[in-house]
Amino acid sequence: MKTMRTPLKKVRYLGSAKEGTDHFWKQRVTAVANVFLGLFLVWLIASLIGADYGTVRQKLAHPLIALALLALILSATIHMRLGMQTIIEDYVHAEGPKLAALMLNTFFAIFIALSSVFAVLKLSFGA
Repeated sequence: MKTMRTPLKKVRYLGSAKEGTDHFWKQRVTAVANVFLGLFLVWLIASLIGADYGTVRQKLAHPLIALALLALILSATIHMRLGMQTIIEDYVHAEGPKLAALMLNTFFAIFIALSSVFAVLKLSFGA
């Protein structure tokens, strides 16, 4: 059976990385989760308009509120990293800068997630 690959592609063994569907589904699932968690965040902010500092701290310290905020942080940062990864892979063509940008993208997402999780946990545990 004749293949559709060019001789250079056969030599370099370039082809599908078999990760396209995984990336696609992660991006879609996090997008749907972000819709619901974003609506929750809007409701939370609207319910706290005009509240004093103590009330806000008390509300954010509730375990269900904290868990929902942590889920939003996780979902949003994963979605952000996947979206930027797609943009970097599509528009940065040189391998060195592409690798550097992908690494910086991952480190940035981790930094944002850890900082945000720390803030929610600090509020939740009353520190």
